[in-house]
Amino acid sequence: MIKRLLLALASASVLLINTGHAEESPDTDLVLLTENFPPYNMAKNGKNFAQDENINGIATDIVREMFKRAGITYSLTLRFPWERVYKLALENPGYGAFVMARLPDREKLFKWVGPIGPDDWVMLARADSKITLETLNDARKYKIGAYKGDAIAETLTKQGLKPVLVLRDQDNARKLVGGQIDLWATGDPAGRYLARQDGVTGLKTVLRFNSAELYLALNKDVPDATVARLQAELDQMRKDGVVDEIMGRYL
Repeated sequence: MIKRLLLALASASVLLINTGHAEESPDTDLVLLTENFPPYNMAKNGKNFAQDENINGIATDIVREMFKRAGITYSLTLRFPWERVYKLALENPGYGAFVMARLPDREKLFKWVGPIGPDDWVMLARADSKITLETLNDARKYKIGAYKGDAIAETLTKQGLKPVLVLRDQDNARKLVGGQIDLWATGDPAGRYLARQDGVTGLKTVLRFNSAELYLALNKDVPDATVARLQAELDQMRKDGVVDEIMGRYL
Protein backbone atom coordinates (compact mmCIF):
# COMPACT_ATOMS: atom_id res chain seq x y z
CA MET A 1 0.00 0.00 0.00
CA ILE A 2 2.76 2.46 0.96
CA LYS A 3 4.70 1.58 -2.18
CA ARG A 4 1.66 2.20 -4.40
CA LEU A 5 1.03 5.52 -2.61
CA LEU A 6 4.60 6.66 -3.17
CA LEU A 7 4.39 5.72 -6.86
CA ALA A 8 1.14 7.65 -7.20
CA LEU A 9 2.66 10.73 -5.57
CA ALA A 10 5.72 10.54 -7.81
CA SER A 11 3.54 10.28 -10.92
CA ALA A 12 1.46 13.25 -9.80
CA SER A 13 4.62 15.31 -9.25
CA VAL A 14 5.89 14.53 -12.74
CA LEU A 15 2.49 15.48 -14.19
CA LEU A 16 2.52 18.82 -12.36
CA ILE A 17 6.05 19.60 -13.52
CA ASN A 18 5.22 18.75 -17.12
CA THR A 19 2.04 20.82 -16.98
CA GLY A 20 3.93 23.82 -15.60
CA HIS A 21 6.43 23.70 -18.45
CA ALA A 22 4.03 22.74 -21.23
CA GLU A 23 3.26 26.36 -22.12
CA GLU A 24 6.90 27.19 -22.82
CA SER A 25 8.33 23.81 -23.90
CA PRO A 26 6.42 22.71 -27.01
CA ASP A 27 7.76 20.17 -29.47
CA THR A 28 9.69 22.66 -31.59
CA ASP A 29 13.33 23.37 -32.37
CA LEU A 30 13.35 26.65 -30.44
CA VAL A 31 11.21 28.48 -27.88
CA LEU A 32 11.16 32.21 -28.63
CA LEU A 33 10.09 34.84 -26.13
CA THR A 34 9.43 38.53 -26.53
CA GLU A 35 7.74 41.53 -24.85
CA ASN A 36 5.52 44.47 -25.81
CA PHE A 37 7.96 46.88 -27.46
CA PRO A 38 6.19 48.73 -30.33
CA PRO A 39 6.76 48.76 -33.20
CA TYR A 40 9.14 45.80 -32.94
CA ASN A 41 6.97 43.39 -30.94
CA MET A 42 3.32 43.83 -29.94
CA ALA A 43 0.41 41.76 -28.69
CA LYS A 44 -2.47 42.31 -31.11
CA ASN A 45 -4.86 42.70 -28.17
CA GLY A 46 -2.55 45.16 -26.42
CA LYS A 47 -2.17 42.93 -23.36
CA ASN A 48 1.00 41.61 -21.71
CA PHE A 49 0.52 38.01 -22.80
CA ALA A 50 0.04 36.59 -26.29
CA GLN A 51 1.20 33.62 -28.33
CA ASP A 52 2.14 32.82 -31.91
CA GLU A 53 -0.15 34.52 -34.47
CA ASN A 54 -1.50 36.94 -31.85
CA ILE A 55 1.81 38.81 -31.94
CA ASN A 56 2.99 41.20 -34.63
CA GLY A 57 5.53 43.97 -35.19
CA ILE A 58 8.67 44.64 -37.23
CA ALA A 59 10.93 42.20 -35.38
CA THR A 60 8.20 39.56 -35.12
CA ASP A 61 7.61 39.61 -38.88
CA ILE A 62 11.35 39.51 -39.59
CA VAL A 63 11.89 36.60 -37.21
CA ARG A 64 8.95 34.67 -38.66
CA GLU A 65 10.28 35.03 -42.22
CA MET A 66 13.82 34.19 -41.13
CA PHE A 67 12.73 30.94 -39.42
CA LYS A 68 10.48 30.03 -42.36
CA ARG A 69 13.35 30.38 -44.80
CA ALA A 70 15.70 28.44 -42.52
CA GLY A 71 13.18 25.63 -42.08
CA ILE A 72 13.44 25.77 -38.28
CA THR A 73 10.33 25.26 -36.15
CA TYR A 74 9.61 27.45 -33.15
CA SER A 75 6.97 28.62 -30.69
CA LEU A 76 6.50 32.29 -29.85
CA THR A 77 5.24 33.79 -26.60
CA LEU A 78 4.95 37.44 -25.57
CA ARG A 79 4.99 37.94 -21.83
CA PHE A 80 5.76 40.38 -19.04
CA PRO A 81 8.07 41.41 -17.42
CA TRP A 82 11.19 41.58 -19.58
CA GLU A 83 13.31 40.34 -16.67
CA ARG A 84 11.51 36.98 -16.86
CA VAL A 85 11.92 36.79 -20.63
CA TYR A 86 15.65 37.51 -20.27
CA LYS A 87 16.12 34.95 -17.47
CA LEU A 88 14.32 32.17 -19.34
CA ALA A 89 16.42 32.72 -22.47
CA LEU A 90 19.61 32.88 -20.44
CA GLU A 91 19.02 29.71 -18.42
CA ASN A 92 17.13 27.34 -20.74
CA PRO A 93 18.69 25.42 -23.66
CA GLY A 94 16.69 25.89 -26.84
CA TYR A 95 15.32 29.28 -25.78
CA GLY A 96 15.77 32.71 -27.30
CA ALA A 97 14.56 36.28 -26.73
CA PHE A 98 14.08 39.29 -28.99
CA VAL A 99 14.63 42.10 -29.45
CA MET A 100 17.66 42.54 -27.20
CA ALA A 101 20.38 45.18 -27.27
CA ARG A 102 23.77 43.56 -27.86
CA LEU A 103 25.78 45.11 -25.06
CA PRO A 104 29.39 44.29 -24.06
CA ASP A 105 28.38 42.71 -20.75
CA ARG A 106 25.91 40.42 -22.55
CA GLU A 107 28.16 39.43 -25.43
CA LYS A 108 29.33 36.08 -24.02
CA LEU A 109 26.00 35.20 -22.37
CA PHE A 110 24.11 34.51 -25.62
CA LYS A 111 24.53 33.62 -29.26
CA TRP A 112 23.37 36.45 -31.50
CA VAL A 113 21.44 36.77 -34.76
CA GLY A 114 21.08 40.22 -36.25
CA PRO A 115 20.97 43.08 -36.29
CA ILE A 116 17.22 43.11 -36.67
CA GLY A 117 16.86 46.87 -36.33
CA PRO A 118 18.08 50.03 -34.62
CA ASP A 119 17.13 51.50 -31.27
CA ASP A 120 18.46 55.01 -31.59
CA TRP A 121 17.77 58.21 -29.67
CA VAL A 122 16.84 61.08 -31.97
CA MET A 123 15.61 64.63 -32.11
CA LEU A 124 12.64 64.96 -34.47
CA ALA A 125 11.41 68.21 -35.98
CA ARG A 126 8.53 69.24 -38.24
CA ALA A 127 9.04 68.75 -41.94
CA ASP A 128 9.22 72.54 -42.50
CA SER A 129 11.57 73.21 -39.57
CA LYS A 130 14.80 75.11 -40.24
CA ILE A 131 16.48 73.69 -37.12
CA THR A 132 19.88 72.06 -37.66
CA LEU A 133 21.88 70.39 -34.89
CA GLU A 134 25.46 69.18 -34.79
CA THR A 135 25.53 68.12 -31.15
CA LEU A 136 23.09 67.67 -28.30
CA ASN A 137 24.39 70.88 -26.79
CA ASP A 138 23.05 72.77 -29.82
CA ALA A 139 19.49 71.82 -28.74
CA ARG A 140 19.67 73.83 -25.50
CA LYS A 141 18.04 76.92 -26.99
CA TYR A 142 14.96 74.99 -28.17
CA LYS A 143 11.86 73.70 -26.40
CA ILE A 144 12.25 69.90 -26.31
CA GLY A 145 9.44 67.47 -25.66
CA ALA A 146 10.14 64.12 -23.98
CA TYR A 147 8.38 61.24 -22.22
CA LYS A 148 8.27 61.32 -18.41
CA GLY A 149 10.25 58.51 -16.78
CA ASP A 150 11.95 57.50 -20.02
CA ALA A 151 15.72 57.05 -20.13
CA ILE A 152 15.94 59.68 -22.88
CA ALA A 153 14.18 62.28 -20.75
CA GLU A 154 16.33 61.42 -17.74
CA THR A 155 19.51 61.76 -19.79
CA LEU A 156 18.47 65.17 -21.14
CA THR A 157 17.57 66.36 -17.65
CA LYS A 158 20.93 65.25 -16.25
CA GLN A 159 22.63 67.23 -19.01
CA GLY A 160 20.64 70.34 -18.14
CA LEU A 161 18.44 70.52 -21.25
CA LYS A 162 15.20 70.76 -19.19
CA PRO A 163 12.79 68.86 -21.47
CA VAL A 164 9.03 69.49 -21.36
CA LEU A 165 7.58 66.18 -20.14
CA VAL A 166 4.35 64.38 -21.04
CA LEU A 167 2.79 61.19 -19.66
CA ARG A 168 2.49 59.57 -23.11
CA ASP A 169 5.23 59.87 -25.71
CA GLN A 170 2.74 60.02 -28.60
CA ASP A 171 1.39 63.31 -27.19
CA ASN A 172 4.67 64.90 -28.27
CA ALA A 173 3.83 64.25 -31.92
CA ARG A 174 0.77 66.49 -31.73
CA LYS A 175 2.63 69.09 -29.68
CA LEU A 176 5.38 69.18 -32.28
CA VAL A 177 3.10 69.73 -35.28
CA GLY A 178 1.07 72.20 -33.22
CA GLY A 179 4.12 74.32 -32.46
CA GLN A 180 4.05 73.78 -28.68
CA ILE A 181 7.54 72.29 -28.81
CA ASP A 182 10.40 72.73 -31.29
CA LEU A 183 11.91 69.27 -31.02
CA TRP A 184 10.84 65.82 -29.89
CA ALA A 185 13.41 63.63 -28.16
CA THR A 186 12.35 60.03 -28.71
CA GLY A 187 13.41 56.60 -29.92
CA ASP A 188 13.78 55.57 -33.53
CA PRO A 189 11.74 53.89 -34.94
CA ALA A 190 9.40 53.97 -31.92
CA GLY A 191 8.72 57.72 -32.19
CA ARG A 192 7.83 57.64 -35.87
CA TYR A 193 5.55 54.66 -35.27
CA LEU A 194 3.70 56.41 -32.43
CA ALA A 195 3.36 59.57 -34.54
CA ARG A 196 1.92 57.58 -37.42
CA GLN A 197 -0.63 56.01 -35.09
CA ASP A 198 -1.84 59.54 -34.34
CA GLY A 199 -1.90 60.53 -38.00
CA VAL A 200 1.35 62.52 -37.86
CA THR A 201 3.81 61.87 -40.72
CA GLY A 202 6.68 63.65 -42.44
CA LEU A 203 8.76 64.37 -39.32
CA LYS A 204 12.48 64.68 -39.94
CA THR A 205 15.47 63.60 -37.85
CA VAL A 206 17.74 66.54 -37.06
CA LEU A 207 20.04 64.74 -34.61
CA ARG A 208 20.87 61.14 -33.72
CA PHE A 209 22.55 61.21 -30.33
CA ASN A 210 22.69 57.57 -29.26
CA SER A 211 22.82 54.38 -31.30
CA ALA A 212 22.24 50.72 -30.50
CA GLU A 213 21.34 47.61 -32.50
CA LEU A 214 18.72 45.05 -31.55
CA TYR A 215 19.14 41.29 -31.98
CA LEU A 216 17.65 37.85 -31.47
CA ALA A 217 19.56 36.46 -28.47
CA LEU A 218 19.76 32.67 -28.30
CA ASN A 219 20.76 30.48 -25.37
CA LYS A 220 24.42 29.46 -25.53
CA ASP A 221 23.46 25.79 -25.96
CA VAL A 222 21.75 26.44 -29.30
CA PRO A 223 23.93 24.74 -31.97
CA ASP A 224 26.28 27.01 -33.90
CA ALA A 225 24.93 25.54 -37.14
CA THR A 226 21.41 26.75 -36.24
CA VAL A 227 22.69 30.23 -35.43
CA ALA A 228 24.66 30.37 -38.68
CA ARG A 229 21.66 29.25 -40.75
CA LEU A 230 19.42 31.92 -39.22
CA GLN A 231 22.08 34.60 -39.70
CA ALA A 232 22.56 33.62 -43.36
CA GLU A 233 18.82 33.89 -44.01
CA LEU A 234 18.59 37.28 -42.30
CA ASP A 235 21.54 38.57 -44.32
CA GLN A 236 19.85 37.39 -47.53
CA MET A 237 16.54 38.97 -46.49
CA ARG A 238 18.32 42.28 -46.06
CA LYS A 239 19.97 41.98 -49.50
CA ASP A 240 16.62 41.12 -51.08
CA GLY A 241 14.98 44.20 -49.55
CA VAL A 242 12.64 42.11 -47.41
CA VAL A 243 13.73 43.76 -44.15
CA ASP A 244 13.08 47.24 -45.56
CA GLU A 245 9.70 46.08 -46.89
CA ILE A 246 8.68 44.77 -43.47
CA MET A 247 9.74 47.99 -41.75
CA GLY A 248 7.72 49.93 -44.31
CA ARG A 249 4.55 48.15 -43.20
CA TYR A 250 4.80 49.79 -39.79
CA LEU A 251 6.67 53.04 -40.46
